[in-house]
Amino acid sequence: MAARIDLTLDCADAQLLAGFWKTALGYIDEPPPPPFTTRAEWAAQFDLLEDDSEDDGAWLCDPDGVGPRLSILKVPEPKTAKNRLHVDVRVPGHGGAAERWARITAESERLVRAGGAVLEVFDGHHVVMADPEGNEFCVAAGPA
Repeated sequence: MAARIDLTLDCADAQLLAGFWKTALGYIDEPPPPPFTTRAEWAAQFDLLEDDSEDDGAWLCDPDGVGPRLSILKVPEPKTAKNRLHVDVRVPGHGGAAERWARITAESERLVRAGGAVLEVFDGHHVVMADPEGNEFCVAAGPA
């Protein structure tokens, strides 16, 4: 049996990034683990430090249960270099090269409106983007 992975993204503002990545991936807030009924109830078990808040983290999941879980956690240090691992947002659909590129372009534009930024365009193939905190990701064609 293959192992499943979760992805964890360090950040300065967990709620800002959670909103962006929910828009980008179609993810939802992950329910708290049983037996907890709310994230606040779950967080209370950890005796957070005075400077910590339950808003310093966000947990997202694929509503269909297919994609990896995404944990977004506030850290004190800023991002200082290019990601060593990045996310590829794959835009589904059929068609020829022009149709695929139109979908990639439309998705990139949608993500700019959501707070992302275009870093580099590889015409006809993929777009390198950054989320609101500068974490790089790509938008490319994917399976139908």
